[in-house]
Order: sequence, then C-alpha cells, then structure tokens
Amino acid sequence: MRLGKFLFVGCLSLFSLASHAETLNGLYQVREPVASQSPEERDQATQRALETLVLRLTGDAKAAQGPGLAAIRKDPQQIISQYGYDAGPPESLQVDFDPVTTDRALRQAGLSLWGSNRPSILGWWLSDSTEGSSLVGDGQASAAPLRRAAQHRGLPLRLPLGDLDEQIVATAPNLEGSDPAPLREASERYGADALLAVHAREEAGQWQAKWRLWLGDQKEQGTVQGADTAALADAVLLAVSQRLAPRFVTRPGVSSEQLLEVQGMTLEHYAALGHLLEPFGAQLQSVEGDRIIYRVNGSAEQLRAQLALAKLQEIPAGEALAPQAPVQAAEGGAPAVAPTPQAQLRFRW
Repeated sequence: MRLGKFLFVGCLSLFSLASHAETLNGLYQVREPVASQSPEERDQATQRALETLVLRLTGDAKAAQGPGLAAIRKDPQQIISQYGYDAGPPESLQVDFDPVTTDRALRQAGLSLWGSNRPSILGWWLSDSTEGSSLVGDGQASAAPLRRAAQHRGLPLRLPLGDLDEQIVATAPNLEGSDPAPLREASERYGADALLAVHAREEAGQWQAKWRLWLGDQKEQGTVQGADTAALADAVLLAVSQRLAPRFVTRPGVSSEQLLEVQGMTLEHYAALGHLLEPFGAQLQSVEGDRIIYRVNGSAEQLRAQLALAKLQEIPAGEALAPQAPVQAAEGGAPAVAPTPQAQLRFRW
C-alpha cells in the first residue's frame, strides 16, 4: 500500500490541482449598496445580504423566506462574524457571515448547499451600444461590473484578454449560435470548466442580453434585462448560478454513503481528488498501486457532476476490475492480494 507516498504531498494540493474548479474565496462575504450609514439602512442592507448569501449557497430564490430560517431573519447577527462599510463606489455594507454557523443553520432548515469548490467560467461578453460593439476583456474598465456581479453571485468568472484574434472570434453569430466550437477553440488556453457567451444590447436606454452556458455536454441558455450594465451583469450571473447550483448542491437526507474508486492516480491527482471530494466528507479506505477508494456521502449524480470538473471518466459497470497489487507477506510466507472493498462508482483519469 503506497499510502505514505500519496500523503507526503498532501500539502501540495493548493499548487498542483489537476482540475480547473476553483475554491471561491469570499463566499461568505456579502456587499450590499447603501444610501447612508443610518441604523435603519444598515438593518435593511443586512437583510438583503442574508438573502444574497442564502441564494448564493442554495441557488434557490425562495430559500431565504422559508419557515426554517425565520429565527435567522429575525436576528441575522447570530450567524454574522463582523460587518463594516466599504466606500466604493458604490458605498456598501460589507457583511462577513461565519461559515460554520451559517452552514449549520441552513442545513437545520433542510436546505441544500453548494460548497465553495465551483466550476470556473470563462465569459465571452459582447456589448452593443450607441458607441459601437466591443468585447469585454480582462483588465478593461468594462470588466469591473462583471467581476462584481460574479462575486455577488458566488461564481469564479474569468475573462479573455480581448486581443485582436479573440475579437474576430467573439462575433454576435458565434455568441448567439448553438455551436460552441469556435469559442471553445479560442478558450482552450484559459483552461476553464464552463463557457459563457453573452450578447448584450442597449435599446432605448435599457439593456438586454442573450446568454448561453456550456459545461461539458450540458447547455443552458436564457434572456435577461437590466437598467444598466451592472444590473444586466448581475442578472446574467444570477441566472447562471441558479442553473448550475442544482447539479452540485448536497441535499440533506437524500445523500447516501457509498464507495468511490478512482484509477490512474498520481501525486497531483491525489491532491486534486481530495480537494474535489471535500463536500462529500470523503474518508480514505484503501490505496493499491494507482487505484484509490474513498467512502463518501453524496448521490451518484452529485459525484458525477463534481468529478466531471476534473475530467474524470466513469468506468462502465460491466468492465472488469483492475488487478490488485500483491502485498508483501511476512518473512517466509507467500505474497497475498490485499482485500479491497467493492466500489459502487468507479472512475479513471
């Protein structure tokens, strides 16, 4: 059993992830705009921050108003660690919620939660206004509303550089088309999990956008409106978050304990896998050669969605098990094959 060799590099997990999924920083920190620092305005902003956080963690727009959170709505301070004001612009109340007490309260309310490990999204955003058409690139001033909206809605958003080659690709027909091939080819160098294409238009002082999202073989799409670019960006990212959340939330009372086998393990793979399985309370059961088995708590659908972020392939149920490595017997004895528990789900790198 080569467990020691794998665990020796556990500390490398932050530097050698094989997947593109990101651990989102600031997931429990919410900023809500305020008109003043009066107690009444602060209380209203705190309630909005609570609603934003619950929606961010569940993807359910009705969750914050459920009866299970009545006590939290009445006294949000019980799950808040600190708050303060951000000069902006815009001026905002910054509320830091305590992750442990927040998660406990939401789970006790029977809510499904989406952890901090989320698919990275590359956003191709084309804006048509009275001043012309432009692709929002990383580092441009026009990227700021998109980044604020992504943070507000709990999504790790990346933006392309917006160079000449990318501007040629990011046309309205490509962004609104059903075939993501042209954008995917241009997106390869960014290594994101999901591809978001947005075509925004300004008409009569109002903004509207058509968006499409590809994550693996699955596609989502929709249309949103907003009074300005900031409101439009928030509407797009909110819609995307609500479409993604059901694939990754861990549902209380629905998850079951099962064994997960992964083949083709390396040191880097071990670090990435441990990171991806954090929401499922993974417990290591055995390591034999390049095969590892965990005991996890989660549905098969949730695990498949999470492992797809690392580009793992599921092994068909009828495929034969990989041969087990012989274990060195005591001196004078014959080699034996180590007993390995049978896994319900099997994947390979």
